[in-house]
Amino acid sequence: MVEVRKSGRGSNSAQLRRYNERIVLQILRRAGEASKAELARAVQLTNAAIGAIIQDLIEEGLIVEAGKRHDGSRGQPATILKLAPCGAYSFGVRLDRTNMETVLMDFSGTIIDRRLHDLILPAPELALEILTRDLAELRQRLDETDQSRITGIGLAQPFNLGAWLHELGLPEADFRKWEDYDLAAALEEATGLPVFSENDGTAAAVAELFYGLGRQNDHFLYLFLGPAIGGGLVLKGDVIRGVSGNAGDVAMMPVPPSSLTTAPPSRHAWDLLLTRASLVALARHMAPEDFARLNRQDLQQAAERGDETFREWLADCVEALALALRSAYALLDMPLVVIDGDLSGPFPKMFRAALMAAVEGAAPEKRQSPDIRIGSFSHDAGAIGAASLPQFFNFSPRATILTGGKDKGPAGAGSSEDRASFPARAARLGSHLAAPDRTD
Repeated sequence: MVEVRKSGRGSNSAQLRRYNERIVLQILRRAGEASKAELARAVQLTNAAIGAIIQDLIEEGLIVEAGKRHDGSRGQPATILKLAPCGAYSFGVRLDRTNMETVLMDFSGTIIDRRLHDLILPAPELALEILTRDLAELRQRLDETDQSRITGIGLAQPFNLGAWLHELGLPEADFRKWEDYDLAAALEEATGLPVFSENDGTAAAVAELFYGLGRQNDHFLYLFLGPAIGGGLVLKGDVIRGVSGNAGDVAMMPVPPSSLTTAPPSRHAWDLLLTRASLVALARHMAPEDFARLNRQDLQQAAERGDETFREWLADCVEALALALRSAYALLDMPLVVIDGDLSGPFPKMFRAALMAAVEGAAPEKRQSPDIRIGSFSHDAGAIGAASLPQFFNFSPRATILTGGKDKGPAGAGSSEDRASFPARAARLGSHLAAPDRTD
């Protein structure tokens, strides 16, 4: 198993060397590929220093040479470097109130295989049994050598799983049992692998930041429309977590109550956004008496057919979300909103068009609107984000590497330097090398 280094203890030069190694890996992750000269300029090192780092990373199996670049100039063509897909592996577990998903991901961010269960979240012990079995099956997709390169398990789940059941219209079932259950610790004990946990909205934002539109955009609000709506906030190329890890939790924003007859009665003169902007709300509107039987495919088909119940829900969802986005834009002044979710096919473009019109229509005088773009990963976003967590903890240029794990130092370490923080400097490096996104 790849060693998980919880500090960078050693000589200052050794710590700086590892930091620079990880910056190189970060640049290649964002840019996709780069030449030795481009890496030297980005990291501000000499050709000799960057050459030694590149050689070490090749010998460790973390990067590979991927051909030559002929740009028409005189001299030898540049050797192109990329991350080695087999350099490291990780598991991602996405847990929600109505589904569980486990994926195996390689070092390039490609999902090798997955296990998905569409079901109301069972009791913790049964969920652990299902997840442990799925992880064991996915591990067998790798040979013995590659299994030794597994960096850990990333866990993405909503905080407070047993809360807001009334607003979502979900049965109490086994949700209350999750309030004091530490799934991360249970998974560590069951598998022997380190587990890195994060809010599901933030994890999905991490996927977009490092593998999607975030490679060319350093400031955006990220929204994921799943069973409930989640979100994440990216500023200066860094995921902003907040004091409690809930920054970007748009689900809690107050909005007017839903006009849909199938919505649960509001307890106040206002309601929470998740009551109106969620796939649970869509399922509830399609089958008020038995919506728990509907799975993702049922909702996908309703969207593709343009069912009346789907169109009614879409109008109600977009109206509420537009008000929430106007509030977020007034507070944050962010230029971009990235929207993604569990439904694919024609839905993302339909959703984007309706939301853009609603946001623009609600714009106050003399105020612009943020650009709204479709995310890169659809229902894979949360799982990719989860699987990214162990890889980034092991291979990202966290500032504590330069301070021997101490809380304070010239690198700006501190309480924010925990398992799930991503320094802005490293996040931004390589954005100028990444190919521009060509999607609408």
